[in-house]
Amino acid sequence: VKDAAEVWHFHAGAPLALAMWEEGSAVMEQVLGIDLAAGERPQIVVPAGWWQSARSLGEWTLVGCTVAPGFEFAAFELAEPGWQPKQP
Repeated sequence: VKDAAEVWHFHAGAPLALAMWEEGSAVMEQVLGIDLAAGERPQIVVPAGWWQSARSLGEWTLVGCTVAPGFEFAAFELAEPGWQPKQP
């Protein structure tokens, strides 16, 4: 989402790897889940304008996203299949 921050919330299942990238910076990966001792986080904020990708670390993961200000499809861009960010 180009113009809004997105908060990812973990609900159930396996942890989720969430990769985030701001143009000109390195890709940062965090894990969404409930095992705080393992470094997982129950919520992760993706700032407005950052690219993101998510993958389940198990068979399934249930998450939700809150977008603020409200989500508008006009501000949404989906990368082409196989696209990878350029590392600095």
